[in-house]
Amino acid sequence: MKTTSNKQDLVKKMREIRDTLSLEIMDMTFEQEKEYIKSQLAELKLKRRRKQHAA
Repeated sequence: MKTTSNKQDLVKKMREIRDTLSLEIMDMTFEQEKEYIKSQLAELKLKRRRKQHAA
């Protein structure tokens, strides 16, 4: 039963993330969206590298 609960939590979390992202890029052009996503990915990669070096 835990697996089902975890899947539901993951689906709920993914929907929340998708909704938030949609609101953030709603009024952007396609080029602005691409730049926004590139910057967000770069930021995440930087955070991961910092975490790995800290550990």
